[in-house]
Order: sequence, then structure tokens, then C-alpha cells
Amino acid sequence: MRKLRTFARLALRRDSLLLFHLLTRIGSLLVPQYRFCWPQLAWWDNNEFNSYLVRFDELKSNNSDRHWMLSELLKLVTDLTGDTAECGVFKGASSYLMALANQNSLTQRTHHIFDSFAGLSLPSLQDGNFWSQGDLSCSMEIVKQNLSQFPPNSIKYYPGWIPDRFSELDDSLFSFVHIDVDLYKPTFDSLAFFYPRMLSGGIILCDDYGFTSCPGATAAFDEYLSNKPEPLIALSSGGAFLIKS
Repeated sequence: MRKLRTFARLALRRDSLLLFHLLTRIGSLLVPQYRFCWPQLAWWDNNEFNSYLVRFDELKSNNSDRHWMLSELLKLVTDLTGDTAECGVFKGASSYLMALANQNSLTQRTHHIFDSFAGLSLPSLQDGNFWSQGDLSCSMEIVKQNLSQFPPNSIKYYPGWIPDRFSELDDSLFSFVHIDVDLYKPTFDSLAFFYPRMLSGGIILCDDYGFTSCPGATAAFDEYLSNKPEPLIALSSGGAFLIKS
């Protein structure tokens, strides 16, 4: 019986790999430049993380690996005292992970949310033609509902266009900042404000870096950091981060 079970597992594994190779062959014909990754990734079976993805309808989306990377990077700032912030929140999936990390942090931190809640501003020539004004719009009420499990005083909202309300945090210091605004100017303005206010060891993560759909965001980071000492680490799934020295 044990040999039969072993044979069954091997057959199933072989069939799964054959199916995977078939799918990659079909995919390479349909989208020649696409690069598949091996499906034996342990984090795909993380029940707690998958429950979070289901909560935000992200389980079958194209963003799950970036959310996983965000949750892992947040572990590096557990003992830092600075607040966290997100620029560009959409439905709140990333802010949920950041608020959860703050809740589990060794220090008391507040999470700050900056968003127009009216979608993207008008793209400039630097942003190409992928985005349009008003894209990615989501109301603040939906975000608040998605983050309702956290104490009200642990999250602060700043509705408006970046950088209009940054000055309200002039004297604050930060341990983790997530910039996800897709376009050149709000990306540059966000980085210019938060970079000098990061604690040593703090992390700035740009969700949009390296995407051909977001050339402006990539240019903003490259331009601002051209004379800064920290290396920018580009992620294979898209995005990039730096650790403040």
C-alpha cells in the first residue's frame, strides 16, 4: 500500500509537471516575452497569507507576489519607532499589511494614508500613454471599511492630491513608506518628502519601479536617488526598495 501511495504521488507530480510544461509552451506562443516561474513555491500554500489575498480579491490577481514581498520587508523594521505611510492606497490591501505589521510591532506606530480617492492625476509626457486621469479610483469609505478591524487612532487619512498635505507631517519620522502612485510627479514628490525623514534602517518601497507601464515612476526614483548613497534594489516581480543608511 505504501508503494502504491508513493507511485500515485509521483504520477500526480509527473502529470502536474507535464501540464505545467504544456501551459508554458502555449504561453510562449501567445506572449513570447513572458517568463514563467516554477510553481513549487512554498508561500503559495501559506494559509494565513492566502486568506488575506481572498479578503482583497487578490488571490488570482497579478499582484500576490508583490504583496508577499511587502509583508516580508515589513519584518525588517519591527523594532523601529518611526511611523509608516502609504502614498496611493487604492482599496487598502497594502495598507492592511502595514497596519497589521504596526499592530505586531515592538513599538507604537501610526499608519498614514495619502490618496486623492479620485484616481490618478493627469499623466505627463514622462508617464507614457498607459494611464489616464481618474484610473484606479476608490472611495475613502471603501478603504476605511477594508481597514475597519484596526483601532481608529492607529490610521490617519489625508485625502487630497500629493504633495498638498505632506506638510502636516513635517516633524514626523518614518520606518517604512510605500509609494504606489504610478506617475512621475507624485512619485518624485513622495520620495523627496519622505526620504529625509526616514530613520536609519527604514525602508522605502516603490511598487511601480521597473514597470514599462510606469516609466515616470521609474524615472522619478532614478533621478532623485542619483546622488544618494543607498543602492536601490529592483525586484524581479516589479518594484524596488532602499534601506536608509
